Amino acid sequence: MDKYIARQPIFDSERVVYGYELLFRSSAENFFPGVQSDVAAASTADNLLLFGMERLLDGRRAFLNCTREFLVRDYALLLPKDRVVLEVLESIQLDDEVVRACQRFKAAGYLLALDDYVDAPEWRPLLALADIVKVDILSTPAEKQRQLARNLASPRVRLLAEKVETYDDFERTLDWGYFYFQGYFFSRPQMLSRRALPVFKLNYLRILQAANQPHVDFSDVAEMIKAETSLSYRLLRYLNSPAFSLIAEVHSIPHALSLLGERGMRRWASLVALACLGDDKPAELVTLPLVRARFCELLAVPAGLFESANDLFLLGLLSAIDGLLDMPMADVLKEIAIGGGIREALLGDSNVLREVFDVVLSYEAGAWEAMGAAAKRRRIPEEIVPGLFLQAVEWARAVFSGRDVGQTQAT
Repeated sequence: MDKYIARQPIFDSERVVYGYELLFRSSAENFFPGVQSDVAAASTADNLLLFGMERLLDGRRAFLNCTREFLVRDYALLLPKDRVVLEVLESIQLDDEVVRACQRFKAAGYLLALDDYVDAPEWRPLLALADIVKVDILSTPAEKQRQLARNLASPRVRLLAEKVETYDDFERTLDWGYFYFQGYFFSRPQMLSRRALPVFKLNYLRILQAANQPHVDFSDVAEMIKAETSLSYRLLRYLNSPAFSLIAEVHSIPHALSLLGERGMRRWASLVALACLGDDKPAELVTLPLVRARFCELLAVPAGLFESANDLFLLGLLSAIDGLLDMPMADVLKEIAIGGGIREALLGDSNVLREVFDVVLSYEAGAWEAMGAAAKRRRIPEEIVPGLFLQAVEWARAVFSGRDVGQTQAT
């Protein structure tokens, strides 16, 4: 049986990732069938243990959807209380047995969340036990969202705004007292008016551009990197990380470029420039494009696009740059010269690169039917996708686990 894993980040009020809602599915019949909620809940817990918590969560909490069966049979006791949040689904028919189960979990030290909460009398016994109350802001009228915040938000109960799709949604619910936020607002930032970039960020964009020219000039790239101290330092840190496995110690930027070669240099300079662009952003927003870049690249061969592997890597890497710069994607792309195929894919136009990127986006969101259809278009075997995603996650983690460069100097 193939295992499918997706995760959606949940942010706190400072836009730091607090945890991930895990969206796992499995089926013996098909890769994307509808399954009973009890099966889905059990599969989620099983996959969490199977794939490894550290591998999936990076030290954060997992939000797990819990059915009635999952609760009353105490299945959650198999999971560490300090690593999970148990989400009581809104579809559960509440009764004394469910309430008693939640009381047991609460007494054992687990955190409880109420999913898609509505202010109904039958939910009040669980409200007294809840640590987090999730409110679907797409289906809940704005005035009701505000009323729930006035009535419920407290140091004991944190409100979570779910399906936050825009920066305005985030800002409004934050002002009302919501503490956690879930949705795509982190990668769909507030649309700001056109403005000039700070000089240092413009430098990073220029390095991105220089490193991705059809005929790259190593000396130009080296000089641009050497002129930006923060970039030089971080490049050397990355080169000394497990992600690169270099056999020689790096002492200078030109030496680094010679060790990496053209393909490695393109990736190296692009990756670190992007990381520097995100210095003032949540770590998740910097990690996200790294995972996407590697995921896109790994899909190149099964998609029959081996010659486009570099383009796919750059597509994934740039896919969240609008969020890093708080600028519309179209405006960001005016600052850098990239291949027309990558540009079209980033703007949502249809081409072969976008077809692969659609596999990545739908997999991230746990949109299994859409992912299956996208994979089929590129003749990508669906059963290999979960493994490639995990490889991408592990690679991104390795990139950020660079050791201290100590006496290494950039010259």
